[in-house]
Amino acid sequence: MATTQPLLPGPGKAKNAKHTRFSLFYGADEYLDQLTKKYEEYDELATLLQASPDGGQDADQAKAAAGKDSEPKSKMLTLDVDENKRSKTTKRAIPTPNIPEPMPSNLAFLFTKITPEQKMYMWNIYTLIFVLECLTIVLYWAMIKYELLPFAWATGIIGTALVVLGIQNVYILHDVAHGATFPPYDWQTYITHPFADFISIPWIDVIMEHNRHHNSTFDLLNHNEFGWDPANWLYTLQEWTTEWYGYLTVPLVLPWHWIGANDTGGVFAILWWLNFPDSGPGGKCDKAFYNKWLPVRVKHVVFVLSLWTLVWLLGSWGLDRPLIDGWKFTFMVSAFFRLGFAIAWIFIANVNHCHMWNEFLARDPERTWPVLHACMAFALGGRHRWNEMLFHDVHHMCPGRIGAMSQRGRFHGWQKVHDACVEILANGLWKSDDDETIMEQHQKRRSLVLKSRTAK
Repeated sequence: MATTQPLLPGPGKAKNAKHTRFSLFYGADEYLDQLTKKYEEYDELATLLQASPDGGQDADQAKAAAGKDSEPKSKMLTLDVDENKRSKTTKRAIPTPNIPEPMPSNLAFLFTKITPEQKMYMWNIYTLIFVLECLTIVLYWAMIKYELLPFAWATGIIGTALVVLGIQNVYILHDVAHGATFPPYDWQTYITHPFADFISIPWIDVIMEHNRHHNSTFDLLNHNEFGWDPANWLYTLQEWTTEWYGYLTVPLVLPWHWIGANDTGGVFAILWWLNFPDSGPGGKCDKAFYNKWLPVRVKHVVFVLSLWTLVWLLGSWGLDRPLIDGWKFTFMVSAFFRLGFAIAWIFIANVNHCHMWNEFLARDPERTWPVLHACMAFALGGRHRWNEMLFHDVHHMCPGRIGAMSQRGRFHGWQKVHDACVEILANGLWKSDDDETIMEQHQKRRSLVLKSRTAK
């Protein structure tokens, strides 16, 4: 639950305590030391963050690590622009985030780097969600094994819980990805999304591909503007044409996510692995592939398959059934988890990057459709979650310094984050001499309406 005050210890305690109540394991100083080493190990991420709109949350560590790498940068790690430093598709120059200068006191919290204590707090929440997912599966098994409820009732209750946990898993993933990139302990990288699919990309690949998305798509409605966006195939079914028959493919968005096309799915894993790391000079395999990326991917997939094997055994021998019958229990568990992950990714990816949604926001629906907003906020887990839907364009302006809206809402409350985003939107998100994009026109209309409402 979001609070109105930062989740920080007092100044004296923070300075003297090596171990804090925010970490299951160790203190902030040790965590910072590990963070620096991780950026040096994954210098590709450091390079990718340096090309992002605002340099990333850990800009200092990333810059230092990127500076040590003298190798030529691959296409996947840089912006794809022409000789004039303009987009090859829209011909726009790379826009600059319009960060307020001087920084108003009421906005400073949104641009302040989150603390090590806050990072460790979020990873504790992440670990808790994984534990709850495991316990819910065991509870489902117990309900069936001991006939605590009729099968339909047990499936309905547990299925709802798994969907909710899947939704929350995606949102904490997004919160952590933008600000708490590396966990306090390496084992936590394995528990970030193992129930999303039977195979998936490991945590470091999630960070890489998601930052690639931000580097390619500055403007929410101009996909692939500065290079290949790995999330682009999620948008195609909803916006492949502006004609009426384009709506015929929109219902396919949910099953497309459900089978694993989103960031945590198996189909997406194949797409990403075929594209990163890209080939080295002369078309040769990247030298880091075998000693860095392949071992990480193999270990992650083995862990995920091991978990699902346990689920299979629980649903077969655990229910006194033949081993072959384990698929029935496994399918039910996977189906509900997939639905939860799909719903969350549809909101974060498809709805936020949809022309219709951004046109809708420009008409101030918070005032004209308050019940809708209240219901959707409840469904996603609170108003701090819903801020992610209302101000995803602000998030894309500063994915590192601001991070995720729901992440900021955890520590400052949704209302404070909401009001700050309204002011940032009113000031304009980008500094650019190019013609206004469609998204910028929507933002201007919306900011005028919002400011007129708050002025009354």
